[in-house]
Amino acid sequence: MSTQVTLAVALRVLRQLRHDPRTIALALGVPCMLMLILQQLFGRSSPVFQQVGTPLLGLFPFVTMFLVTSITMLRERTSGTLERLMTTPLHKVDLLAGYGIAFALLAVVQVILVSALAFGLLGLEVAGPKWLVVALAVANAVLGSTLGLFVSAFAQTEFQAVQFMPAVVFPQILLCGLFVAREEMADWLRVISAFLPLTYAYDALARTADDRLDARFAFDVAVVCASIVLAVALGAATLRRRTE
Repeated sequence: MSTQVTLAVALRVLRQLRHDPRTIALALGVPCMLMLILQQLFGRSSPVFQQVGTPLLGLFPFVTMFLVTSITMLRERTSGTLERLMTTPLHKVDLLAGYGIAFALLAVVQVILVSALAFGLLGLEVAGPKWLVVALAVANAVLGSTLGLFVSAFAQTEFQAVQFMPAVVFPQILLCGLFVAREEMADWLRVISAFLPLTYAYDALARTADDRLDARFAFDVAVVCASIVLAVALGAATLRRRTE
């Protein structure tokens, strides 16, 4: 792996994003809009908003970054840019790491904006450290990006990339414990949820909101980090040198 090559890839992706205002608007504006709608639905002082606001603050970036990354990577494939890059001595890990860095920087800006809105204007309160909520939200956004890089290998069109949302993202949201506690789920659903990274991402955020930074919290963070590494490895394994 070459640091110089990786940074060059990251800079190229950032330059492309700078000239794509719709993608920037989606990545930066949608999480803020969703958080505002959530607060307006339940009210500033509503216990429901205070209970689910912190976990959703970290889950919204996951969803948007998954969508943005999967479509952006697919465009690289279908336009032939990826194939031209892969004819050079560029290593697969350099390419994916460059994309990961670029989208991680975008995720940082995204999370800072939505966190400033939620903790400031919308009055979201959290018992644990706010900086930790921001860090977890960034990690979730990076997780969404790496999963988007991985699943983009299985899509041929942007429409197919969007179809991975209900296939990959929505089941994780339903089974992570946001709507129904995992202890109350059917046994087979609880088993499935144990293999989904968003389950641990949600649990880490919920524990931070309640200031329960125990051994289980550390395990949740470790699983999220391991899932990011695994998604990058799977992305490298499925990255083809030639576009079908």
